[in-house]
Amino acid sequence: MSVVSIGEVLVDRAVLDARFSCNLDLCHGDCCVEGELGAPIDDREARFLESAVEPLRSMLPERNLRYIRRHGCAEVYQGNLYTKTIDGRECVFVYHENGKALCAVETAWKKGLLDATKPLSCRLFPIRVRKKFGLDYLVYEQHTMCRDARRQGAEQDVRLIDFLEAPLVEKYGHDWYMSLKEFVASI
Repeated sequence: MSVVSIGEVLVDRAVLDARFSCNLDLCHGDCCVEGELGAPIDDREARFLESAVEPLRSMLPERNLRYIRRHGCAEVYQGNLYTKTIDGRECVFVYHENGKALCAVETAWKKGLLDATKPLSCRLFPIRVRKKFGLDYLVYEQHTMCRDARRQGAEQDVRLIDFLEAPLVEKYGHDWYMSLKEFVASI
C-alpha cells in the first residue's frame, strides 16, 4: 500500500488507480442498505438531517418515520457521527422504488424541497475520508456490492477520481482537484 500527498491530503494509491462508474440499475442502491453503520456525517449535516425529516415525511416509509421519532437521525460510534440505520442495515432516509433503494434526501433536493443534498460522505462513496498523521487520508473501500461499478468503470475507462469529481471539488476545492489530476497524469 502506498500513499501520496496532494497538498495537505493523503491519498491511497488505490484511489488513483481505480476505475469506477456506478449504475443504480445494476447495484439497486445497495450502499444505502448494506453495512452496520450509516453514512459518516459532521455536526452540520446531522442538524440539517434532523430538520429535513418533516419535508421528507411523504417520501419515507412509516417504519422509517417511527424509527426516527424514537431514535433520531444520527448516532455516535467511537466518537464519530453517522446516520442512523434500521436494524443495523438500511439508512433511515432510504425508500424503495422499482426495486431500488433511493435516498429521500437526494430526491427531495432534486425536487427543490430541500436546500442541500445527502451527506458528502455518501456522494464520495466508495472513497472514505479517514485521518492519518492529523491529515485527511482518502481510501478506496472495495465492496462486493460495487463489482458492477468496477467492471463498468474498467470497460468505459472511467477513473474513480473522475467519477467523483464533483464531491472531491466540493470537499477540497478545484485547485486541489486539478493537482490530483495532474499527479495522476504524471504517473
